[in-house]
Amino acid sequence: MKHHQKPTSYATQSEWYSDHFQTLTSASSDSILYTYDAAYPGFAAALSPSEVESLRQSDAVLGVYEDTVYTLHTTRTPEFLGLDTELGPWTGHSIQELNQASQDVIIGVLDTGIWPESMSFNDVNMPNVPSRWRGECQAAADFDPKNHCNKKLIGARFFSRGYAMAVSGEGENELQSPRDNDGHGTHTASTAAGNLVRNASLLGYAKGNARGMATHARIAAYKVCWKSGCLGSDILAAIDRAILDGVDVLSMSLGGGSAPYSRDTIAVGAFAAMEKGIVVSCSAGNSGPAKASLANVAPWILTVGAGTIDRDFPAFATLGNGKKFTGMSLYSGKGMGKKMVELVYNKGSNSSSNLCMPGSLDPKIVRGKVVLCDRGVNARVEKGAVVRDAGGVGMILANTEESGEELVADSHLLPAVAVGRKVGDVIREYLKTEKRATAVLSFGGTVVNVKPSPVVAAFSSRGPNMVTPEILKPDVIGPGVNILAAWSQAVGPTGLAKDKRKTQFNIMSGTSMSCPHISGLAALLKAAHPEWSPSAIKSALMTTSYTVDNTNSSLRDAADYSLSTPFAHGAGHVDPHKALTPGLVYDATPEDYISFLCSLDYTIEMIQTIAKRPNITCAKKFRDPGQLNYPSFSVLFGKSRVVRYTRELTNVGVAGSVYQVLVEAPRNVVMSVKPSKLVFRNVGDKLSYTVTFVSQKGVSPLRNAFGSISWTNAQYQVKSPVAFSWTRL
Repeated sequence: MKHHQKPTSYATQSEWYSDHFQTLTSASSDSILYTYDAAYPGFAAALSPSEVESLRQSDAVLGVYEDTVYTLHTTRTPEFLGLDTELGPWTGHSIQELNQASQDVIIGVLDTGIWPESMSFNDVNMPNVPSRWRGECQAAADFDPKNHCNKKLIGARFFSRGYAMAVSGEGENELQSPRDNDGHGTHTASTAAGNLVRNASLLGYAKGNARGMATHARIAAYKVCWKSGCLGSDILAAIDRAILDGVDVLSMSLGGGSAPYSRDTIAVGAFAAMEKGIVVSCSAGNSGPAKASLANVAPWILTVGAGTIDRDFPAFATLGNGKKFTGMSLYSGKGMGKKMVELVYNKGSNSSSNLCMPGSLDPKIVRGKVVLCDRGVNARVEKGAVVRDAGGVGMILANTEESGEELVADSHLLPAVAVGRKVGDVIREYLKTEKRATAVLSFGGTVVNVKPSPVVAAFSSRGPNMVTPEILKPDVIGPGVNILAAWSQAVGPTGLAKDKRKTQFNIMSGTSMSCPHISGLAALLKAAHPEWSPSAIKSALMTTSYTVDNTNSSLRDAADYSLSTPFAHGAGHVDPHKALTPGLVYDATPEDYISFLCSLDYTIEMIQTIAKRPNITCAKKFRDPGQLNYPSFSVLFGKSRVVRYTRELTNVGVAGSVYQVLVEAPRNVVMSVKPSKLVFRNVGDKLSYTVTFVSQKGVSPLRNAFGSISWTNAQYQVKSPVAFSWTRL
């Protein structure tokens, strides 16, 4: 709605929306599911096609859009990130002071709800809830605010009106409650800000201390995801509420495809949050290693990809020919014993038996044997259940070309080992040539200090950014493979209905897991620097991130172990120590983002949907979206061989700081920066530089190339990746 046109006769926007809606349609006011306030200038309603048309014709309406379905992007990390050691002098403050400051920071998690009894949400020794908090815990049949919320878990709400409308008739049996019956929301919330729990493990694996990134911050859970997904109208209602409740950080491990920002519910809600000073951290998606597979690419969102940590769960497949192969598993039962048993592959009743799809295996052939199953199509843990139900005693889960060499550990229901594509091909060849193939599986527990790490996860979604190619995404990567965190007691570790095991903690992988790591780090930065904008916090995390692994080599990509690029890892892997004192930041205001939107040639109506301003003129539009003061660069050589951008840096380090520029350019691009030296007299000073990129004549253009621009002195290195493209995808 053009919400600034509300007649004065109406006390509230929602009264006007309801009245206007009923005047134009034959629907009753019950058809309105939500009226939004802080996050969106309008309402969500159930409409017939003719009602949609009559609303579209109204002068007071900016646009009418169909609701969209978003999906989830499905504990050694504090140590891997260096958070278990003293955080070093954050401009003269101690870790105790940072912990104390972070007690005032509130992280809102939009997910599948929360399991409040988890020890990760214990509030022992926590001071009173910040007085500015306006949120609440909603009562439900299985959720008692008095007993289930505390000084740690300070909010728990649920939003299901859009979902109920979308699945009407199918989803009736889900209890309307903030309680997490899936596990995902409990896992993400505890990763961001869970309290320290000693001796945590998944059935003995990954034993040790489990803790969130900001152990002293508060958590507010907003349940927006149900059995069949998360509806945009519910997500928007939760963002709206979270802004009014007073959260400081919003963590969303969910997303859809890429769409223009005005049609992307998460992007629209996130803009309103950013204007209120809230950092919005979202997962990049699990559609890698395919190119251009990102979700949540709006520049006012912190877009998070996933990497590995230095911990593995080795398991072994030994074949009858004596060859022993290493894979990965979280199987925790009594095992197979030492005796070789027959190994079979693709022996079944239909063409999907190689994938071990439900109903595809013939029990007569499989009983008492180990089955080789190809990865892909159905869930990895489901394949194991299919083998077990057909009488199989073990499974080798072999990658195909699609998943390459990447291994993800699963808590299988029967002895099972996951292996990469190369090993998978060797075993498939063995099965072809050996009359009676045999195998035995064994399990190696937990191993740490694995090298190399981090490695970019193959599933982590990749750039380039299809909505705005001039903005490099993802922004950063964080730990997202085999992460131990709290779990719901309503479901077993595999999430399968057949899995009757219960565990307080579970090991999960996905950009869903890396996103809350970054949300928790953003909360620490917010505690250390309450005056910083969301853009400054994002800049600090990006420009201080690293691009080498623990063997001091450039980051690799788990898909094929080739060198990773900024389209996979963004600015690099986060480094919390350095992010606390970045030296300089690239800041941006809501007005800058409006100039950015104007440069995309969106209509004024589209921009008003996102920015909710009455009179946007686009007088200050950028000549190109890449002019946004962003901490990274994505250069498109189109008709012109020359691209020029100006950036502004703000000194958040010390007075009298001098920085020199250092550029790394690919062989076919010349990069020049003016000036090459920046002298900041005072803290808070802002200085600009201009960088010119020239694509050289006569050098055959690559599809993509990469470089970097760093501003350095003895104390700080402020580094920005640069991606170059010669053709638009």
